[in-house]
Amino acid sequence: MDSIHICGGCPLHGETRIQGSKNAVLPILAAAVLVDGTVTLYNCPKIADVLCMVRLLQSVGCLVEWRAGKLTVDASHLCGGSLPEEYVTRMRSSVIMMGALLGRTGRVSISYPGGCVIGKRPINMHLEAFTRMGVVLEEEGSTLTAKTEGISGSEITLAFPSVGATENIILAAALAEGETVIRGAAREPEITALCKFLTGAGAEICTEEGGAVIRIRGVKKLHTCTYRVPSDRIVAGTYLLGCMAAGGTIRLTEADAGQLTAVLSVIQQMGGEYTCDGTGITLTAPKRPAAVPYLKTKVYPGYPTDLQSQLLAVLALAQGESVVEEAIFENRFRVVPQLIRMGAHISIEGTQAVIEGVQTIHGAAVTAEELRGGAALCIAALAADGETHIANRHFIDRGYEALERDIRRLGGRI
Repeated sequence: MDSIHICGGCPLHGETRIQGSKNAVLPILAAAVLVDGTVTLYNCPKIADVLCMVRLLQSVGCLVEWRAGKLTVDASHLCGGSLPEEYVTRMRSSVIMMGALLGRTGRVSISYPGGCVIGKRPINMHLEAFTRMGVVLEEEGSTLTAKTEGISGSEITLAFPSVGATENIILAAALAEGETVIRGAAREPEITALCKFLTGAGAEICTEEGGAVIRIRGVKKLHTCTYRVPSDRIVAGTYLLGCMAAGGTIRLTEADAGQLTAVLSVIQQMGGEYTCDGTGITLTAPKRPAAVPYLKTKVYPGYPTDLQSQLLAVLALAQGESVVEEAIFENRFRVVPQLIRMGAHISIEGTQAVIEGVQTIHGAAVTAEELRGGAALCIAALAADGETHIANRHFIDRGYEALERDIRRLGGRI
């Protein structure tokens, strides 16, 4: 059944553990291609995007096994560099396989990646960086072939701190000849996780200027290693915002407050009270959230675009008028018509959403059109009067391992 039913109007009370990070594990799985041997990952989330990445790894000859809470990838018998269109067009993150395969085999053929309706996300920065590193690009129809006789270290300055471009350059540079320096690099925790994984496998990577500069000195070979995937900050933020909308008190174990400073600051601004310790975050929501006069999404450590839709669902119930400006993706307000169907008062003015908070919203039949918008509809449903039917559950499954289980543990009716 590709739908979720939620009966709302019930404050949340309970505790759940936060899953491993989607945005961290995908580039780490790509990095496993660089290791001439076996990589073992713990706390790897069983979500649709990870399963798609597994298919991509298998398509180039990797042996992948998922057993007893761990995922192993053996890339010692890599046999190809052509990625199936079926999986590439399904998931945007497939583009990071380019850097890994170029670093390991010197060649990759890939269809232009898909899986994203929230914005264009052009890959020109990835391709320009590869060219500077000695890669030759050939385009034929919708297929892009990249090849090199050897990656050369280079100094690369990114016009925008793109997470995907930063990851792709790191992957290509790990086995390159010489040193690669990335200036203007993305500083998201997922970049830190990728660097920790690679250094654990023998790569030589260091950061400067708070992570905005990354130096990668190429090595001849990476060795087998084990790694525990960090918790998912976006999943944690989603559940915290769910509590802010529905009310109540929840505890999230294995949630990293250090990665959520901007989100927790907004939650505090809305009247939420939270405590953090070494094992997680406890949040008590106000009776009704306060409005946020103005908020703009930013790259890390600013407020994440991946939690913008979920915030709209909370502000729909806030006391007063809020304004949210989307500065990362041009099509991130796709969820707004669905929230309006539930009684929200939201208008779009260019890159800004103006939200006039209402006392209550009501259950309705709504449709998820992408991952984070689908999560936002779940938040709205938890707070709504009556029952909400959310179609296209498969979008939500791309990033949430067990949404129903977690919501039940937190006291929601789903």
